[in-house]
Amino acid sequence: MVSGPTLPLLEKTALSQVEAGSDIVAPSGMMDGAVAAIRGALDGSGSEETPILAYAAKFASAFYGPFREAAESPPKFGDRSAYQLDPANGDEAMREIETDIREGAEIIMVKPALPYLDIVRRAREKFDRPVAAYNVSGEYAMLKAAAANGWIDEKKAVMEVMTSIRRAGAEIILSYHAKDVARWMA
Repeated sequence: MVSGPTLPLLEKTALSQVEAGSDIVAPSGMMDGAVAAIRGALDGSGSEETPILAYAAKFASAFYGPFREAAESPPKFGDRSAYQLDPANGDEAMREIETDIREGAEIIMVKPALPYLDIVRRAREKFDRPVAAYNVSGEYAMLKAAAANGWIDEKKAVMEVMTSIRRAGAEIILSYHAKDVARWMA
């Protein structure tokens, strides 16, 4: 369980996001008790209808690299795997998702998407909640680089990836490809 000043700060942050007009609160830290604290703060402030999208199954992944470099936020020492899930442990992901649902999450997310399509599928089959999948920067960069080198047809490859994520069970897909996909589907 998170202790000290962390939970009150998460509560305050969530409330300020809702006051600023956010439709959804999405805590990404995977801290035990965070979803429950945020749900309590939202409910106590009259924001019972504001959903929480929990980064419930956030795996330690090499696919986060491009975003971290662009945001100039790679770890200064060590790595972030201490609070992220072991890529080999799908059962732990199911337990983490279940905990976030029990704490009040209305939407659960699997991150990254492609290497964990099996987790997306398991979550869709096991839990009565919308499942989101985050197609992260490394997944995006692979397709962009391959297309830039003429190795793949970008539009076809991206649409195939989006289809596979949806077919696995994701009802929500977060992706750096979103603008391109919207343009291609128009």
